[in-house]
Amino acid sequence: MKKRKFGLVLSSVLAASAILGACGTKDDDKPAKEKENENASTESNKDAFSVAMVTDVGGVDDKSFNQSAWEGVQAYGKEHGLKKGDGGFDYLQSKSDADYDSNLNALLRRDFNLIYGIGFMMEDSIAAIAEENPDNKFAIIDAEVKADNVVSVLFKEQEGAFLAGVAAAKMSKSGKIGFVGGVDIPVINRFEAGFFEGAKAVNPEIEIQSKYTAAFDKADLGKVTANSMYSSGVDVIFHAAGATGNGVFSEAKERKKKDPNANIWVIGVDADQYEEGKVDDKTNVTLTSMLKGVNTAVVDISNKAKNGDFPGGKTLTYGLAEDGVKLADSRGAIPEDVQKVINEYKEKIAKGEIKVPEKVKK
Repeated sequence: MKKRKFGLVLSSVLAASAILGACGTKDDDKPAKEKENENASTESNKDAFSVAMVTDVGGVDDKSFNQSAWEGVQAYGKEHGLKKGDGGFDYLQSKSDADYDSNLNALLRRDFNLIYGIGFMMEDSIAAIAEENPDNKFAIIDAEVKADNVVSVLFKEQEGAFLAGVAAAKMSKSGKIGFVGGVDIPVINRFEAGFFEGAKAVNPEIEIQSKYTAAFDKADLGKVTANSMYSSGVDVIFHAAGATGNGVFSEAKERKKKDPNANIWVIGVDADQYEEGKVDDKTNVTLTSMLKGVNTAVVDISNKAKNGDFPGGKTLTYGLAEDGVKLADSRGAIPEDVQKVINEYKEKIAKGEIKVPEKVKK
């Protein structure tokens, strides 16, 4: 019995040694360069400057504002060889405004070096949490927070929206166009004001309907509002309503599908919403989109912070002159003669020859 037990123990020891030896051999067989790269990657991850963001209620896949910001975060991560997750880049999604504080604090606990709050509605949360954590870096998009550890990012939406107004008025056959806004706040007021000014600049007699839905995450409200406008004769709608604007596209596509000859258009916002307007392989209701360079700003600020040049306490404003706002490629929907007019106004605004107001003139 003793010999049998001893034999079993000896066999176990030899088996374990063989397994360990095999593992060691497998690692030893790796090329020296490969092992060197693995070690270098581990070291660089330790020193990485990590970035994360908290969405507003529109969600990260709103095909608009939040999505553009997330694309910027991902682009920064890719540029520096980072992976999604702790020590790299990430996001947390807010289902309601009650999630803002908890999401920001969750990212703080995960030790991200720079944290973005996306949207005007996060202003109070960023202000309070930045004050409680003076050694951490924050950025707020579309609002201003006066704190040394916060950089505020604003855009001259009215300048890009002016061009959208020119396009809408020139492309309308009915002489009626519409604006669908989300929440009635200064940033959306700037979209509305620019749209009105641009349209009136090329057609003083144009009729413009304007409606705020009081939400950025209610596609059903966007659809109902668009239905009312199109039914009244409006043939071009510019939306600045986040995910609510998805409903505007839904209504336009349904109408275009029923009547392929109808002059029905939508002008998207923040990101290029061409895919959102696709009816079929040959038909699309997206005239153009007013691009807001949130992704560009996120990459720019993240790199500045990484390089020790974090613009804390400052407000950075991006307009036409800074390539912060512009119209997306219309993919041929806008004819050359109309595009020429748009380009002429773009140049005048960028040079400061035209000052676009931030509120609709009553």
